[in-house]
Amino acid sequence: MKKIAAVNDLSGFGKCSLTAALPIISALGVQCCPLVTGVYSNQTDYESYYGKDLTENLLPCIEQWKKLNVSFDAIITGFISSSRQGAIINHLIDSFKTENTVLTVDPVMGDNGKPYKSYDKKCIDAVISLAERADIITPNLTELCILGGKDYESLFALSEKETLREVENICRELSEKKERIIITTGIHFEEKIVTSVYENGKFDFVVSSCHKGSFSGTGDILASFVTAQYIKGTPINKAVNQACRFIYEAIDLTVKETGGNFNGADGINFEKILFKLGDLK
Repeated sequence: MKKIAAVNDLSGFGKCSLTAALPIISALGVQCCPLVTGVYSNQTDYESYYGKDLTENLLPCIEQWKKLNVSFDAIITGFISSSRQGAIINHLIDSFKTENTVLTVDPVMGDNGKPYKSYDKKCIDAVISLAERADIITPNLTELCILGGKDYESLFALSEKETLREVENICRELSEKKERIIITTGIHFEEKIVTSVYENGKFDFVVSSCHKGSFSGTGDILASFVTAQYIKGTPINKAVNQACRFIYEAIDLTVKETGGNFNGADGINFEKILFKLGDLK
């Protein structure tokens, strides 16, 4: 069975990070091997939360994995709480990544044009360092701009066509030193949302209908879904299309079941359609 090392936090409520990644990866027939960076009562978009940082546990877990002589078909990294965690994750990559191991970095740094309040420059630099090693990067539009050193606000002065062209240009620049796949999420245009795919110099995108509001965990679902399918041999464009359809169906179900009175921090009701993933090719 193929294996993915998923490096992320675990939140009791919010359906994000590992609580989103683990069921998706498992439903796609791939073993998910979590490396837990922190435990939270609920994800941080709620008004309050309790969290326990597990940075001190990471190296002992990695060393134990070495003793077991395990290997991974992919490694996925997500939210990190400090630059020290970033350094330890780099050590994990040094220890387990081979030429056959896919490294997916979800460069969690910000949204809506701004870095998260908990992210200082050292933490952002640590995420950028991880992204520079990645085979697949799954930034939202804010994170793509941070990675590319571009101004997020200036994109909104452009037309839809010009915005997508600028996204493509940023992806090309980020792939100059190392060829990589870049999947950019959260590109909003009025009542639709675009997810772009850059691979081997080719740029494509998936268009989905857009519900108002944001939903916790959709980025984690996409990164997990695409990576699991990709290491099983699914072409990246097909995997992204499958992931976007799954996420949209889960969002639509969530909106309908709540009568539109949803809390985006709760995440989406993907559990009810997980069974569909077993039939994907």
